[in-house]
Amino acid sequence: MPMTFQKFRFRFSHISLCAAGLALVLAPALSPAQNTAPAAGMTPSAPAGITAVGELATVPAPSLTAKAWLTLDANSGQIIASQNPDESVEPASLTKLMSAYLVFEALESKRLTLDQPVTVSEKAWRTEGSRMFIKPGSQVTVDELLQGVIVQSGNDATVALAEAVAGSEDAFAALMNQEAAKQGLRDTHFVNSTGLPDPAHLTTVRDLAIMSKNLVTRFPQYLHYYSQKEYTYNKIKQNNRNRLLWTDPTVDGLKTGHTQSAGYCLVATALRDGRRVVSVIVGAASDSARSENSLKLLNWSFQNFDTIKLFDNDKPAVNARVWEGQSETVGLGTPTATWVTVPRGKGPQVKPVAQYTQPLIAPLKAGAKVGTVSLSLDGKLLRQDPLFVLNDVPEAGFFGRIYDKVRLLFQ
Repeated sequence: MPMTFQKFRFRFSHISLCAAGLALVLAPALSPAQNTAPAAGMTPSAPAGITAVGELATVPAPSLTAKAWLTLDANSGQIIASQNPDESVEPASLTKLMSAYLVFEALESKRLTLDQPVTVSEKAWRTEGSRMFIKPGSQVTVDELLQGVIVQSGNDATVALAEAVAGSEDAFAALMNQEAAKQGLRDTHFVNSTGLPDPAHLTTVRDLAIMSKNLVTRFPQYLHYYSQKEYTYNKIKQNNRNRLLWTDPTVDGLKTGHTQSAGYCLVATALRDGRRVVSVIVGAASDSARSENSLKLLNWSFQNFDTIKLFDNDKPAVNARVWEGQSETVGLGTPTATWVTVPRGKGPQVKPVAQYTQPLIAPLKAGAKVGTVSLSLDGKLLRQDPLFVLNDVPEAGFFGRIYDKVRLLFQ
């Protein structure tokens, strides 16, 4: 039967489309390009260089008498303000924050238990400085030793736990440096578990703040040790040296430190209305000065800044076009909640900008990193985070893929 002109034209167009699609299947893939898209309909570009949010505040940071200091929002991880954040300093007993972190890690992995007895070595007993007053050859539980380390700042208890975790204090110090590298503490080096002075035992307030934030967010179940005001062992009662535990009920840690060369140091943290702030003071002139400076810094950080949640797994930063997939769009964002700290009342003015590779070609797996999302305020970049695919997008069928390949030619 003769073919009509209309049928011939339809079949010719269909064959041409299939041929073009087949050629695209066999051809090299299109080169990906960076696509900059306003997240949630915001601005199309973001400035370079991270800005401490304190620089955007109308109320300046308090004047503090310390060698170096820093305040950090633990929810967002942002530094609010600092002075000499990368200057090398002696951590003194602030070292015990990392020592406790490794003990908590050993508890979490079941290598230690809280009721496990530890035999006190001669070396631990002889360690100089502040003491829990444990006796050589005696057996003391991990729980008791942790109170000796955290509440009493006992160097003897710290060495006993270091030996329980790693076999020797030297091996434990190697684990401390390994963990410091893992956490990105670029300017920290540990020689011992206690913080006794050594020319090579150094850190910065930036690294101390990051370390402290990681401790309180990863191990909240052990924070009760840091808010404990006193501990009695061997009939000797010692008070926690953190004065803020008595002056502010929202303060629940963390650690004091002092040597003649380091001065008076304090890492403090407080929780108010679900928001946690960490302050670091090093090189203060007295016990009262480190407490007063820390409280000023905490109050300023809480009173003049908000921390808001922008994205999470249920709220993507952007819905992106997907090609050759069973879905035409996919959410891009962060798998865990993204918080941002801003001057009080400025939350609605935060501008998120998503930058991601285009075209996005299926199949896509949830968790695949495809770009970054930047958060800016008043033209200043506050933070930048990786951008991930939030849901799987399976590959479309053969003809669906061909159809999208042809469409991509005209994009």
